[in-house]
Amino acid sequence: MPPTPIRLAVAGAQGRMGQAVLKAIEARDGVCLQSAFGRPGPSQHELSGVDVVIDFTSPEGSADLSALCADHGGPALVLGATGFTPAQDAKIAAAAEAIAIVRSGNFSLGVNVLLGLVGQAARALPAQTYDIEIAETHHRRKVDAPSGTALMLGRAAADARGLTLEGAAIPAREGFVGPRPVGGIGFSVVRGGGIVGEHSVLFAAEDEILTLSHSARDRGLFARGAVEAALWVATQSPGLYDMQDVLGFPPA
Repeated sequence: MPPTPIRLAVAGAQGRMGQAVLKAIEARDGVCLQSAFGRPGPSQHELSGVDVVIDFTSPEGSADLSALCADHGGPALVLGATGFTPAQDAKIAAAAEAIAIVRSGNFSLGVNVLLGLVGQAARALPAQTYDIEIAETHHRRKVDAPSGTALMLGRAAADARGLTLEGAAIPAREGFVGPRPVGGIGFSVVRGGGIVGEHSVLFAAEDEILTLSHSARDRGLFARGAVEAALWVATQSPGLYDMQDVLGFPPA
């Protein structure tokens, strides 16, 4: 007798990512769609019988949904929104004490491999010699900048060098900004058209440049990764996890 499929719900089902997640669920064995809803968030009735909710809506919606699920002891969550405020971060962290949550700025396998490579490069290439610049490009509808993935890449580089991203980050430059500080991590942002997502990390010395990059061609890859995360988190104890945990990568 085949195992019982994991019952999923999709928040923001009418949106672009919601539609991609619905297609990914349909194509994946071992899962089934139990519920789909839009904004504002679901009622507890709509979450009845659901094992995991996949939510790519908004920071506010995700934080509220996490509190609702925690108050009722489930379901587990997969959260893909970016641009959270400190208060929303705290709300999700509190919810993770009661339920299992996978939260990631990017569910792509390739991006998560890139995170590991950026950490290795930042450890091997000294800050006194190699400057780090992170560039990201997305579609015109994206509302936060830098992207969650760009911040993840910056944090991986900062952690590898024993820094905090908050202390090392150099936001977009304008005007007479003076010389570049040693150890700084620069960010630049482009928004336009329907670009799914482009990220590159530049390690620049006087005599050589190393560039690590990732290009997303179809947002379906993020949806497929989110469904894999849902399969994984359905059996986990309460806690706040990321895609590195889902993929079994060793801690940095």
